[in-house]
Amino acid sequence: MSPPLKIPLSTIAHGRSGDKGNHANIAIIAYTPMGYAWLRDHLTADAVRDYFAPLRPARVVRYEAANLLALNFVLYDVLAGGASQSLRVDTQGKTLALALLQMPIAPSEKYTAMLRPAEEQP
Repeated sequence: MSPPLKIPLSTIAHGRSGDKGNHANIAIIAYTPMGYAWLRDHLTADAVRDYFAPLRPARVVRYEAANLLALNFVLYDVLAGGASQSLRVDTQGKTLALALLQMPIAPSEKYTAMLRPAEEQP
């Protein structure tokens, strides 16, 4: 079965985000090792910076946590001053992971190995 042309990132991963002062922290966690391999190769700091360009991050740094099948991104100066200063709706960056998980991606040919495993029934 060939993969669809585009899928949301949430098809192969889940995430969490929050603030560190004026900076945001986004963790993207793959459901499978194959999904993590795809993330490591394609979800670069530049891709995340470009996706969040309207928020004007000063820079984006990516950290790998292979033991967790996760990538962690720090978006510097993206929260318009942070929780106590910002007038944005999301002053703590709590919705940024959800926003990133909507990013359309082109999955690999091993698409089905990237999907969240079905839960076993008792």
